[in-house]
Amino acid sequence: MVGDRPVDVVRSPLDSTLVRVDDDRYGGDVLSGDWRSRGVKKVRQVPLERDMVLEDPDSGWAGAVVGLEAGNIALEDWKGRTRSFPFTGQFLLEGELVTLGRPQAPVGRSAAAGRAASGPHGTAAGRPGAAPAVRHASDGGRLRTASGSFAVESQRARVALPSRIMVEGKHDAELVEKVWGADLRVEGVVVEELSGVDNLAAVLDDFQPSRDRRVGVLVDHLVPGSKESRFASAVMQGKWVAHVLVVGHPFVDVWQSVKPARVGLQAWPTIPRSIEWKKGICQALGWPHAEQADIARAWQRILGQVRTFADLEPQLLGRVEELIDFVTEPKA
Repeated sequence: MVGDRPVDVVRSPLDSTLVRVDDDRYGGDVLSGDWRSRGVKKVRQVPLERDMVLEDPDSGWAGAVVGLEAGNIALEDWKGRTRSFPFTGQFLLEGELVTLGRPQAPVGRSAAAGRAASGPHGTAAGRPGAAPAVRHASDGGRLRTASGSFAVESQRARVALPSRIMVEGKHDAELVEKVWGADLRVEGVVVEELSGVDNLAAVLDDFQPSRDRRVGVLVDHLVPGSKESRFASAVMQGKWVAHVLVVGHPFVDVWQSVKPARVGLQAWPTIPRSIEWKKGICQALGWPHAEQADIARAWQRILGQVRTFADLEPQLLGRVEELIDFVTEPKA
């Protein structure tokens, strides 16, 4: 007996050991407490925001939030296609499974109202792919460009200045165009491609920089010991130094200047030097990479997720602004 309760004793069939079975193996009422949630991982809830990149785990569809209507959110992929999903569903955000909470600001297309329809009115409508200007209520409804500056709504684009901003390649030019295109047209600044920093000295000799023909150069991977740093150093110690400014960012390629969260990553993958960097990135992300056309599509996929300066790393933002100031500086 244990108190007033009898104790059952079972003899093991293998030996003469006596086994007590009076202990309550279930620890009390199995239905008490939150038993349904035991062992179940809680899913974090995040407020819904316009332009946040989400992925539907069932279909694999990924895109930026562009609308919320009738209990459904609209996700726009990198090709501009839109698909709707229930707001109450679960999504992948930077690889983490989350649910969505109420938005703290409008997320529908009306949040981007005020885009200029066409023409050079302080917007980037003059060239395809440029981010449109957006009105912000906090600024009294004034238009801001993708670079964050106030749009000039009543001024036509200026005739191109003799001064130039030069970048290494097509992808650099397209990114600068998308974020700063509106500002550059108002200032009359043209962006040209170098097709590689190796050509910089020859291009400058042909261009003949002067006080009226300044050149600002944006270089990738401008870090000590890189080939880019050697070319830049040679130029900045050469005959054009008074009228040329060479600046750069530390990223291997301009792709890395896009915040990884915009493409659903926590960080850009590290690629061995033995592998061509862009192909290595595509391979690491599971994207096609066998042909140059695959690389071009991958870049458009990345560029499609860039909407404003907030999607870019500060190391690039500061350098581009510095170049714009340099080539537009008025004469003393």
